[in-house]
Amino acid sequence: MSDVTLSKAVRSNLMSLQNTADMMSATQTKLATGKKVNSALDNPTNFFTASSLNSRAGDMNALLDGMANGIQTLEAADNGLTAITKTLESMQSTLRQARQDKSFQTASYDVAEGLSDTDTLSFSGGAIGDTAVDIALGSAPVTVTPATLTGAAGTDLTTGTGTDLQALDGESVTVTGDDGSTASFTFNGTDDNATQIAAMNTAFAAAGVTATATAAGLDMANADGVNFTVTTSDSAVDGDIGIASATASTDGVEAVASESKTVDQLVSEINNSSALEGKIRASNDNGKLRVENLSTDDLTVDGASSAGQIDGTSSGANSIEGNTVRAGLADQFRELRDQLDKLADDASFNGVNLLRGDNLQITFNETGTSELNIQTKIDGEQGASVNSTTLGIETNLQAADLDSDENIDTLLSDVKGAINTVRSQSSAFGSSLSIVENRQNFSNNMINTLETGASNLTLADANEEAANLLALQTRQQLSSTALSMASQADQAVLRLF
Repeated sequence: MSDVTLSKAVRSNLMSLQNTADMMSATQTKLATGKKVNSALDNPTNFFTASSLNSRAGDMNALLDGMANGIQTLEAADNGLTAITKTLESMQSTLRQARQDKSFQTASYDVAEGLSDTDTLSFSGGAIGDTAVDIALGSAPVTVTPATLTGAAGTDLTTGTGTDLQALDGESVTVTGDDGSTASFTFNGTDDNATQIAAMNTAFAAAGVTATATAAGLDMANADGVNFTVTTSDSAVDGDIGIASATASTDGVEAVASESKTVDQLVSEINNSSALEGKIRASNDNGKLRVENLSTDDLTVDGASSAGQIDGTSSGANSIEGNTVRAGLADQFRELRDQLDKLADDASFNGVNLLRGDNLQITFNETGTSELNIQTKIDGEQGASVNSTTLGIETNLQAADLDSDENIDTLLSDVKGAINTVRSQSSAFGSSLSIVENRQNFSNNMINTLETGASNLTLADANEEAANLLALQTRQQLSSTALSMASQADQAVLRLF
């Protein structure tokens, strides 16, 4: 082409057309891609800045998946805690129902007559256990202890001279028993000591008192154990017999034979027995002994016949059934406890179970310098599993554990504490969830900001580029016309031929 010579006007118009074509191509590329910077050649600064912004946005966008999974893991744990709370509330309701139930079984027995302290009513089983507790059906007999008064610093009355008591001629001594018996003796001046003491004993026989001469006066005793008081007529009598007037004995004990206990006595003894307290309860049922079994296990009653009469000797003829309602509620409690543990095991998402103590780590920025570790914390123990053991729930509740209202109150307190622990853990997870959701929103906004910044550096204005294309098309048409006119000027020389 170097051999072809173009005129200045043609060459100028041709170059203008070429430039216009290049600009139209670039404008069409911008319209097609939507970007005004498609490579580093277009604008190195904007291209590499936008690339950096888009790279960071991409890195942050990749972290959003981890945050989304973290949120779902927290929601799964919260679902588990919500279900566990409802289970604990059901356990609480079960215990309250047991606390309110009073359907304990009872039996009433006639009490036979003529029972002694060797006859017993025996209780075993129920809340008492294998070691039987015996209640004597009769009172124990009481052995007599004589009532005594001992002469002290009196006259030696063991001599037979009689000079001592004869000196008390006309004076008297009276003995009065606590049972109301009384006897008196008057001394005389003729009989010796021994004779007067013998006569005194004859007189005192009505009160059951016997006097014995000693070196210090008289010793007096009531062999039947009835306490008595000695009264004298003169202080001279006190000095001779060695017993001051109005002195009373206090050491006498009367004999008491064994006798059957009344129903009220048996009721009182059973209810006041520390070995039976809270295990059985007795009452007077119109003259019968009513026994209530305060247990979920059967109570064995020995000492009562199959006819329902307490005889103190029968064995294996009577039993009182346990409370079946509380026993059934104990079964319900165990089932709810098992479900609680299973709920905790099933509250996992994507292989992570926070309720089993797993650690959930969520990264918030592309450099890894901002992250959140989420894990359970129960009673100060980090990573503790949420189950019946860590929550302090009775893990092996038996029917007998519901026998006592006090024990049920303790169990209720344990369940209430477990509910508070679960609610506290749920609150902690809720706080973590709030943090993750906040960071997720922040990351979305940052990604939008970065991508918008990158777009501002590289995206083309479609309206502007369309106008440019239209202007270039017009310019191309004008350049083509100008080129045509320039070519026609060159052709004018042909007219000379």
